[in-house]
Amino acid sequence: MKKTILVFGLLILSLLLLFQLGKYAFISGDLEIELFIAAIAVVFFFVGVYLNKKSLHKDPRPPHEIDNRKIEDLEISKREYEVLQLISKGLSNKEIGEKLFVSESTIKTHVSNLLVKLNAKRRTQAVQIAKQLNIL
Repeated sequence: MKKTILVFGLLILSLLLLFQLGKYAFISGDLEIELFIAAIAVVFFFVGVYLNKKSLHKDPRPPHEIDNRKIEDLEISKREYEVLQLISKGLSNKEIGEKLFVSESTIKTHVSNLLVKLNAKRRTQAVQIAKQLNIL
């Protein structure tokens, strides 16, 4: 955190210096300073791209392994597990049925079985429980 504050503080200080150089170049009519400012602006552009890639595109959660043994212990079938994964993505029963090429009533049966096996009352609760058990 201190490193980030220091980097942005230095960037702001550099921008202030660039504005002062720009004011001087405008008053004196010197083109060499304008080229110098343009070169520094290009450097700032690449620093910004680097910082963006480094800091903003991190996955906030560390990857965890799926507990296959727990899936077997709960006696969740492969198809039910597929349905559970699609529920966690926010798909409706109709959308899941279309994606898996089965009827909506079949999906309702799978969802009902999942709710019983996970001891959940709602789909959202089933997803929450599955995440706590590391099966999603």
